[in-house]
Amino acid sequence: MKIQLLRSAAAAGALLAGAGLAHADSLTLYCAADEAWCQQIKTGFEEKTGITVDMTRKSSGETYAQVRAESGNPKGDVWWGGTGDPHLQAAEEDLTVAYESPMRGELHDWAIKQAEAAGNKTIGVYSGALGFGYNKDLLAKNNLPEPKCWADLIKPEYKGQVQMANPNSSGTAYTMLATMVQLMGEDKGFEYLKALHANINQYTKSGSAPIKAAGLGETTIGIVFMHDAVAQTAAGFPIVTVAPCEGTGYEIGSMSLIKDARNPEAAKQFYDWALTAEMQSKAKDVKSFQLPSNKNAAVSELTPDLSTIKLIDYDFTKYGSSDERKRLLKKWDDEVSTLPQ
Repeated sequence: MKIQLLRSAAAAGALLAGAGLAHADSLTLYCAADEAWCQQIKTGFEEKTGITVDMTRKSSGETYAQVRAESGNPKGDVWWGGTGDPHLQAAEEDLTVAYESPMRGELHDWAIKQAEAAGNKTIGVYSGALGFGYNKDLLAKNNLPEPKCWADLIKPEYKGQVQMANPNSSGTAYTMLATMVQLMGEDKGFEYLKALHANINQYTKSGSAPIKAAGLGETTIGIVFMHDAVAQTAAGFPIVTVAPCEGTGYEIGSMSLIKDARNPEAAKQFYDWALTAEMQSKAKDVKSFQLPSNKNAAVSELTPDLSTIKLIDYDFTKYGSSDERKRLLKKWDDEVSTLPQ
């Protein structure tokens, strides 16, 4: 009860602090989560505050590129969602600003660690493990064995059956790239990615697109965050979610305030609201099954239990650094994407 009262008081204080800002009547939001979730967030904040939200939905890599390109004349105020690596890179490149929300006391340790790694220029809003999903009907139709491990996806029988996003545009796919390097070592990790390339039928722009394609029967296997595969199952598609047997990486979906934003006070108001249990509890209503960063938020029974998944010790600081991301992406472009299929 005490925790709940503290939560309510902090949330109310954060929102009331911004309520008197009559001039802060608009906000430009760059959202890097699923479209339905982004729309829910836009509408929810407008209803809560009366502030008009101009929301643009793009993948993590695309959003980072936009924030960087606009740095001389920023158009956006808040960047919400998407994998944490590009948020960390943006922080390092001074594209975002530090802010310590009064809501921090309600957050899981991993959300605070993300903030501390970036000098408080970003913060964790959700988490989720990397994995893949497959269309069980297509698998049976093609008489294919059930894939259970990363190693299975490079077997010859899955040629043309696998889809993943391009790591240049997708935070999901960059997490996949960085996971393989950490799980196997860089040399073997890139050997794996080259072997996987031979089985890929398409590199999509968005990280969740491969599993949506699998749900529609356009590909058999999609490499995605597990919660995105679960969402397809919840929507009625014949998708089975897999936590790879060797272990896997994970994301800390993050939020950042854009440097020199036009509406900084409205941006802080949004930031505080986005960390409340009330806001985060609604994600499940639009079939977004990530683990929320607020400890008091309601968690769907469909949300993958990270404690049951073999997770690697993902080095967010290293793989979210500007130099390392650029180096790995260039190496993938030069050594993997150019190979014949």
